Amino acid sequence: MSVQIPLVSNPLYSYQFDPRHRFPMEKFSLLFNYLRESGIAAEHNIFRPGRVRSEVLALAHCPRYIDDFCNNQLSSSAIRRMGLPWSQGLLQRSIISPNGTLLTAQLALKYGIACHLAGGTHHAHYDFASGFCIFNDLAVTARALLAQKKVQRILIFDCDVHQGDGTARILQNDPAAFTCSVHCEKNFPARKAHSDLDINIAVACSDKEYLAAVEGGLTKALQLSRPEIVLYDAGVDVYEHDPLGLLNISMAGIRERDRLVLQRCAEQGIPVATVIGGGYDRDQKALAERHAIVIEEAAKLFAALN
Repeated sequence: MSVQIPLVSNPLYSYQFDPRHRFPMEKFSLLFNYLRESGIAAEHNIFRPGRVRSEVLALAHCPRYIDDFCNNQLSSSAIRRMGLPWSQGLLQRSIISPNGTLLTAQLALKYGIACHLAGGTHHAHYDFASGFCIFNDLAVTARALLAQKKVQRILIFDCDVHQGDGTARILQNDPAAFTCSVHCEKNFPARKAHSDLDINIAVACSDKEYLAAVEGGLTKALQLSRPEIVLYDAGVDVYEHDPLGLLNISMAGIRERDRLVLQRCAEQGIPVATVIGGGYDRDQKALAERHAIVIEEAAKLFAALN
């Protein structure tokens, strides 16, 4: 049996959901199926996370907020800000996904690279949901790894087209967790947070300029943070035809970005855990294949290193 990259997924990530809604809930199962068909995902390299423990979730979130969400007690305005209708399906996926990213990070520390087929809910704040994000898997994972003393320094390198405002605010007083966000400057959220390092990308930016910004930002972030693990949010809403993106990045540009980030981490001997982040194409099959790019590049690198 060949050694294959560790992948983390759960069938509950996609659930019955209004297909007219802007959030593409089916993309998680479509991504899993695509990776099974391509041979990257097999029985022996899929890890299935369970529910996150409440005390782990509370490392990054207000216990009252956790209770209100889990018991469907959020106000109508809080639900509007969340951007998703509350349901048992949403509850199930929301209390599994943070554990998925934590498991992915633990596997990365063991194997060098691991990929979560979800995650990147970087707009979730300490005590409220925002922008389709309920609990912040990146902040939860960072706090949990530090609390468990698995590592002493973490870099969250976020290349979603939208700023990781929730991550930045939750971790703003954590010197051991360095946040770097490479995002479109004129996009959601309107009120930006202050990451440890923000790389602002101009509207309509194309591949060459974007890749130079990503490479420069990564170099600086690695120098400043000296991490023992990188959590990489490989959002594909930077794609030129993404309805929420505003950038002009090609499929080839996304692949080069992901290869660049993963290769740089490997060269420096830094474990990397990937999450898929944002992507909002109405064609969810095409979107799933776009999200697969980071996993395809990670699988190639994993094979070369093993």
